[in-house]
Amino acid sequence: MERKNIAVFLTGGIAVYKAANVVRGLIKKGFKVKVAMSEASQKFITPYTFQALTHEEVYTDLFEITDDNPIPHIELADWADFALIIPATANIIAKMANGIADDFITTTLLAIDMPKFVVPAMNEKMLLNNATKRNMQTLINDGVKIMSPDTGMLAEGYTGKGRLPKEEEIIEWIINKINSKKDLVGKKVVISAGSTIEPIDPVRYISNYSSGKMGYALAEAAFERGASVTLVSGPTNLLATPGVKINRIKTTKELERKMNEEFKTADIAIMAAAVSDYHVAKVANNKIKKTGEKLTLELVQNPDILKGLGSVKEKQILVGFAAETNNLYENAQNKLLSKHADMIVGNDVSRKDIGFGNDDNEVTLFTLKNSPIKLPKTNKKELSHKILDVIVEKLMSKE
Repeated sequence: MERKNIAVFLTGGIAVYKAANVVRGLIKKGFKVKVAMSEASQKFITPYTFQALTHEEVYTDLFEITDDNPIPHIELADWADFALIIPATANIIAKMANGIADDFITTTLLAIDMPKFVVPAMNEKMLLNNATKRNMQTLINDGVKIMSPDTGMLAEGYTGKGRLPKEEEIIEWIINKINSKKDLVGKKVVISAGSTIEPIDPVRYISNYSSGKMGYALAEAAFERGASVTLVSGPTNLLATPGVKINRIKTTKELERKMNEEFKTADIAIMAAAVSDYHVAKVANNKIKKTGEKLTLELVQNPDILKGLGSVKEKQILVGFAAETNNLYENAQNKLLSKHADMIVGNDVSRKDIGFGNDDNEVTLFTLKNSPIKLPKTNKKELSHKILDVIVEKLMSKE
């Protein structure tokens, strides 16, 4: 990482106070930081905080001209190797998307031709508004990198999407973006994530504990590496990375139909979803009432989606997951052969510290030509990149 000048632009969101720790963390990582603040951001935190952290003057006024700095917004634009907008409000996102330059921050951003990183934070309703979605897509099309907001307690006092991620996660994300590989440019990657559900009656269903975190992390990692990513997701409260195409499904049959459709034009398909193996033979039209007697449900086996894809694959790389509670190596090896997959990612879901619902995971990769590759416990985002490293090697050797 040779270029280390980063201009940080602070806008008027309640989460702006967290930017102080982000600035401090970037400096510790070796960046040189200069800060610009909007008028609204100064209502929440003063420029003196960032002046003390950076030992640099804070930019606040477009027309603050001095003999040493006659055109301040161009001076900052020329100095910066990267631009970070945090917290990015709906307002600044809209202005950036439409080329509006009506204050110091927007004027400077229009003059910066270096990589831009946007970390949105706003109310969920504003985040999910169609106008905001369009504006973010415009920025993505322009090459701007956008970090997915978290779900959590918002300033309004209720839980929703739009919360600023943790400061250390923001710093890690920026560094990963700067250092990210671009070895999947021009490739289409299709990833399934989460669980499927099989209805019993109008209010009950059969499912599993999958949170979808592994699949969503893989989608984000593949997108960072330049791939065109389609995510086929079961029910989850996760927010997909902006720029990732998402198709939402519920049942296994819906997942099968969508995966078969997307697989035809895919270069890589990763079946990370935890698929229900059975569905109820006859779904009740009305809620089943308690009678005091035992209830017996007839279950019918669902189609094997991974095996089906394996039977029709041509040049695609096909990757499956094996979530096991025992005999991981034996079961994963058998799955690799019986499903005609190119790789199986095996993980032990009996452990409480990894797997379903956790932020961390530990897996072993099984391929046809190599000995099993064990990837030690780490966060699912980092693990996703390590999995993709192996997939890319296999892709390159197969072409």
